Amino acid sequence: MGDLHTPQAKPQTLKEAYSQPENVLEIDVCNPQTHGIGRARYTDYEVRVKTNLPVFQLKESSVRRRYSDFDWLRTELERDSKILVPPLPSKAWRRQLPWINDRESLFDEAFIEQRRQRLEEFLNKIAGHPLAQNEKCLHMFLQEQVIDREYTPGKVRGK
Repeated sequence: MGDLHTPQAKPQTLKEAYSQPENVLEIDVCNPQTHGIGRARYTDYEVRVKTNLPVFQLKESSVRRRYSDFDWLRTELERDSKILVPPLPSKAWRRQLPWINDRESLFDEAFIEQRRQRLEEFLNKIAGHPLAQNEKCLHMFLQEQVIDREYTPGKVRGK
């Protein structure tokens, strides 16, 4: 049997360690805001994107999305892509009952923060998948102010 050698790792230079990574896709879900009153009350979240991936038209973008928009994205990806789509945080039906007090409602600050974190995890898992990065629905969700729910599903081509 031949002599097996372990490849030697090349030490990283300071320039390599602190330079811009080749592929960057940063997605933050932040700044939750609650709007409306009574049964028309809802919370939306800012979705910020910074990327240098050529498949994305905008290198930086910011849009506001409701939970129902995240649910739409998940449904579209399940229907049209070949990736395993992670679950969303639950709809929290019990928190929507009319007799629930403010501390246990959908608008409790601790609940909103927990949901924000889980929505951010959901988006980063999806957007980190190379096949999902080419889906029109993901690009629309991340970078267009208004989601066209009548769009034609398909792939996006990089520059």
